[in-house]
This record gives sequence, C-alpha cells and structure tokens, in this order.
Amino acid sequence: MSQFEYKVLPAPTRGRKAAGVKTPEARFALGLEETLNDMARDGWVYLRSDILPSEERQGLTSTHTVYRSVLVFQREVTVHHIPETDVLQEDVAAEPLAQSLSPPPDRD
Repeated sequence: MSQFEYKVLPAPTRGRKAAGVKTPEARFALGLEETLNDMARDGWVYLRSDILPSEERQGLTSTHTVYRSVLVFQREVTVHHIPETDVLQEDVAAEPLAQSLSPPPDRD
C-alpha cells in the first residue's frame, strides 16, 4: 500500500524576468514553470492548483476573506514494514536479559 505526503505552496503572483521573455503572460508562465521544475527535482509531483478562502484580521476586531492561489504537490513516502517474525525474535532474545536483571526471589 502506498502512502503519500503533500506540500502546498503559494502560487507565484509575479512573473520572472529572463532574456527573451517579454510579455507579462510569458514572465508569469516562466515563474510557474520554474516552481514546478524545482519541486520535481526534489521528487514532488504536481497535482493541481486551488483557490481557497483565507480569513485575515482587519484592524483590531474584524476579519475579511482573501482568496489565495496555491499549488499542491505529492510524493510517495517509503514505509518500512517490520515483519512480525523479527519483532518476535527480538522479544524472545530480550527475555533472558530481563530475567537476569530481576531481583532474586525471597527465600524464607
């Protein structure tokens, strides 16, 4: 059975300048592309982008809702399963040590 971990990053809000990239749309796409490729190098797989509400304080007593764009990534987590026989062997091996450390029975 596979298990996954997830990472959520704020989506870029500004483009990145580069040689030959002139329009705002192309700069924005470049920023997004660099983020996706950076995460992929670390083993993260892009799943989706979402726009989610976030309540933020406004002044001392009120709040307002702001919508945030996020990028969602996942990667598989390696789970090491210890077979039951290994656990049983460790427990059996530890029993003589535990018995030797216990105080001797009272003799009357």
